[in-house]
Amino acid sequence: MKNDEDVFVAKKSAHERLSFFEKCGFGSGDAACNMLFNPITMFLSFFYTDIFGLAPGAVATVFLIVRVIDAIFDPLYGTYMDKKITRYGRFRPWIVGCSIPFALSCILMFYTPPFHYTAKVVYAFITYLIFSLLYSGVNMPYCSLGGVISTNSQERVSCQQYRFVGAGLASLFCTLTLLPLVAYFGNGNKQVGFFWVILIFAVMSVIMFWYCAFITKERVIPQNHTNIKMSIMLRNAIKNDQWIVCMAAMFLDCIPSFVRGATLIYFGKYVMHMPDSQNTFLLALSVTAAIAGSFIVPYLTNRMDKVFVYKLTKALAMLLTIGLYFVPVSNIIGFFIYFTILSIIHQIGAPILWTWIGDVDNYGAWKFGKRYSGICASGNLFMLKIALGLSGAIVGGVLAVSGYQADVTQQTHSAIQGIYALMVWIPAVAYSMSLFTVQKFYKLDSLRIDHIEKELFYNKNLEVS
Repeated sequence: MKNDEDVFVAKKSAHERLSFFEKCGFGSGDAACNMLFNPITMFLSFFYTDIFGLAPGAVATVFLIVRVIDAIFDPLYGTYMDKKITRYGRFRPWIVGCSIPFALSCILMFYTPPFHYTAKVVYAFITYLIFSLLYSGVNMPYCSLGGVISTNSQERVSCQQYRFVGAGLASLFCTLTLLPLVAYFGNGNKQVGFFWVILIFAVMSVIMFWYCAFITKERVIPQNHTNIKMSIMLRNAIKNDQWIVCMAAMFLDCIPSFVRGATLIYFGKYVMHMPDSQNTFLLALSVTAAIAGSFIVPYLTNRMDKVFVYKLTKALAMLLTIGLYFVPVSNIIGFFIYFTILSIIHQIGAPILWTWIGDVDNYGAWKFGKRYSGICASGNLFMLKIALGLSGAIVGGVLAVSGYQADVTQQTHSAIQGIYALMVWIPAVAYSMSLFTVQKFYKLDSLRIDHIEKELFYNKNLEVS
């Protein structure tokens, strides 16, 4: 007769292996997000300053205010999703229902109306706010889906690999094609070109969102929170100390991505003095390296504890980022190679961090008897948006303070140093803080997660369909 350990392993094995096509479908969800999110993180700041016609200070203000307002709604979104259970699941119906409005909002955001300056600022604020709220409508249920698609932690890591490879491929496609397509469709008018290119990307995004929603499955059976007040659910969720640590790590981990990602186009144009073709290659190189970093994550986590891998990559990324300041930009090939290595190391931590959503959710169910998958995902997205808004404000603020002038042949020494601060010093500080936070406070290593999964199995708190 099999003992309890054998029963646990046998039942978990029957449910932990997902098909290649379902993992691809899950990956297509983040590919759909990045078809529109990549232009936001890499090009929106540049679009607003050099094409739309806003001052860097105005851009920084819009980014910061919108993200603070938007982020407040994320925990409410997550709590509401945890309360609503349909025959199709908690999260996938949101992906289907919000995908088209989300795509339309992005199209409007990259449209340049014939308004005077003040009206343009108002238009940018309103369209960016609508986009941000609708982004929660698709991305939060998608992130939540990653925590309930499998009952096994390592299988969730595999799903995150597909997710970030899908996101990377979509980002690579956008990076390689956006500027050339803007030139083609705009025929010299970048305002027109951006509008039509984003329209095409939006249609592709909706198709991939629907594919993700219809091919994936939610396997972790939710607790019934229908009769529990949202305020009580939020208070219960905050008791999960590891969820708080996970959110802090997400915030700190996003700062280097968003600040450096938005600065890269400025760095290529004004520091390295590269034409658009080479600048596009640099942007594409960073995305390709990110795909490589995502791809090797399971190979590392199968051999080492994933929390250790995360801390190791943050330490290496911090050191490599500081070294970036001393790499001569005149040696383009050498700089590209160095930046590729840095980008690979940086990206390894991202899929690991997103698997912690399922881990902290399991921890909450184990320690407090409460499972809040939507709220756990909303916390990460809340911090991601705060980081995105703060990063946009940092980029715009540093450019404004350092004396940056849009579309000039030569920037001042002060402006160049401002760009370097965005590329090097700010990301390096964020890496060091992320490493300290996880080292000091995050306790859910592989041994403890395995223990929690077994306890939940024996106590019937975690079931599979």
